[in-house]
Amino acid sequence: MSSVDFEEAGHKLVEIKLEPGQEMELCIMLFECCCQERTYLRYYGLLGQRFCMMNKIHQENFEKCFVQQYSMIHRLETNKLRNVAKFFAHLPGTDALPWHVLAYIRLTEEDTTSSSRIFIKILFQELSEHLGIRQLNERLSDPTMQDYFDSIFPKDNLRNSRFSINFFTAVGLGGITESLREYVKSNAPCLIV
Repeated sequence: MSSVDFEEAGHKLVEIKLEPGQEMELCIMLFECCCQERTYLRYYGLLGQRFCMMNKIHQENFEKCFVQQYSMIHRLETNKLRNVAKFFAHLPGTDALPWHVLAYIRLTEEDTTSSSRIFIKILFQELSEHLGIRQLNERLSDPTMQDYFDSIFPKDNLRNSRFSINFFTAVGLGGITESLREYVKSNAPCLIV
């Protein structure tokens, strides 16, 4: 924290000699420091981004952190939850973390809790703010990445599809559900049967 900026802090952290297999400790430390802040500091997102882009191992470790944190999101208080969501929105938003991490999120009424819904809301609002709604929609509509987003925009049954549409509309991001709306409109009779 005594560093002038994230680049100096990153340089100091790189100079720490870690034994092979200890890279995860660096990711956890960075993530925990971010969680402890009163408000989200972009400083931590930039540090995480720098490490992800420097070494594939760090990228994989942050992906593991994402999975672990999302599975335990119901244990976090609101402030930490907000910091976690903003931190993890920064990484895919800057392409430091691959977008396939979003495949771990399953947005249905049964699979989410109030905490996970808050997390998803903040995550996507941050992505929208960072990329813009048009670019976010383009990313989410990319045919090569559709398998990663099927759990967020489910097409398995009408109830889950409507839940996703209503969720994103309620949080002010209804624009990213246009393709799901079209799917529901054209397949609603089939899905009901």
